[in-house]
Amino acid sequence: MNKNFDFIMPSVNFFGAGVIEKIGKRAQMVNIHNALIITDSFLEKMPDGPVEQTINSLKKANINFSIYNEVEPNPKVRNIEAAKKVYLENNCDGIITVGGGSAHDTGKGTGIILTNGDDITKLAGIETLENALPPLIAVNTTAGTGSELTRHCVITNEETKLKFVVVSWRNVPLVSFNDPELMLNVPAKLTASTGLDTFVQAIEPYVSVNRNDITDGQCLQAIKLVEESLREAVANGHNLEARTKMVEAEMLGGMAFNNADLGYVHAMAHQLGGQYDAPHGVCCAILLPIVERFNIIAAPERFADLAVAMGENIDGLSIRDAADKAIDAMQQLNDDINIPRSIKAIGAKPEDFELMAENALKDGNAFSNPRKATKAEIVELYQQAYDAE
Repeated sequence: MNKNFDFIMPSVNFFGAGVIEKIGKRAQMVNIHNALIITDSFLEKMPDGPVEQTINSLKKANINFSIYNEVEPNPKVRNIEAAKKVYLENNCDGIITVGGGSAHDTGKGTGIILTNGDDITKLAGIETLENALPPLIAVNTTAGTGSELTRHCVITNEETKLKFVVVSWRNVPLVSFNDPELMLNVPAKLTASTGLDTFVQAIEPYVSVNRNDITDGQCLQAIKLVEESLREAVANGHNLEARTKMVEAEMLGGMAFNNADLGYVHAMAHQLGGQYDAPHGVCCAILLPIVERFNIIAAPERFADLAVAMGENIDGLSIRDAADKAIDAMQQLNDDINIPRSIKAIGAKPEDFELMAENALKDGNAFSNPRKATKAEIVELYQQAYDAE
């Protein structure tokens, strides 16, 4: 475990029902006078939805705005280039992202190419950015990726189908908003997918080689909250208490992985998302029990801790048997909320595994995994995820 570490998160984080009304004044405070709102068309059209509420608050604060509403799942290079064009054409001076991880990543990517060069593919990696982004505020609408809190910008190169990450402290939004009331109408399928992304983002940092005592506490509490609330949030999306707990879990997990990093689940999931344009949370969830079973021998006592956090009874068990309980609990959560067991469900093809394995080992998330794998071993993990029933 690292003895010295930094801890990165937005300087201001608003949480709770109704906090969205504060966005106008906060935009003033970070010197945004003419904002580019980055979102998707569904959220923009939603009556009294998060975009409309954001606009109302901006109007009260006399802040002008333009809208880019073509955010896609697994945002592409073309999305950030189009958003940059809207930003420049309207003389904007700041970015407000409204949505889930795709909106926030699009906003970060747009900011990156506004100030650090036109070709974001050349900036993949860790701390490659030399210049600050324009002021960035993130309004979050899913309890999922944690992107509103983090230094990670994940973009897909639509030409190569490679999903890559630009990791930099400069990507961290100045302000985040997490209002659980904005999430009450999120469909069950999306709630499940994003909720499991939160779950994975609490598990991977706990076993990461870059973990620390602060992130450990965040991970364990996030896992407990997911166990208490995700099933209910999927079954009854209008349960505000369940939604609130999931937002708390998402924020804790986001803070944790922003500082302790992730692992092979995310490194491999990025390749699935890039190759097949598949939902990120689903990719992570399918891979989770398979990859973590591979990881157990590197940190069995950590997995025993995870079993306890997930409510498993490990009394009388050896550390190794207790660790297996954690894997079983991961799979059970997937099954309970109807996540498929095989990557066949997202269109995966074995002939792609060699290239995906090669790229997964280059992904920025791979370097903090507790157990080091060869390319052949990563191919085998993809094959296990393909063959799973």
